[in-house]
Amino acid sequence: MKLRVRISRCEDGGYVASCPALPGCITRGNTTDQARENMHEAIRCYIASISDFVPENITDEVVVEV
Repeated sequence: MKLRVRISRCEDGGYVASCPALPGCITRGNTTDQARENMHEAIRCYIASISDFVPENITDEVVVEV
């Protein structure tokens, strides 16, 4: 499964990562690599917590460049 993840720099240092397709699935890290690694674990925990329900839109997302 592929999911889009946003990683942004925090004003107070470090980085915050979120997954738009999974509301509330947010984590942070001291580096972008750590934020990405933490996001991987956060997504696994998120999906495990919702059991059999996974929003359908995560498989239909496409990227369009203008």
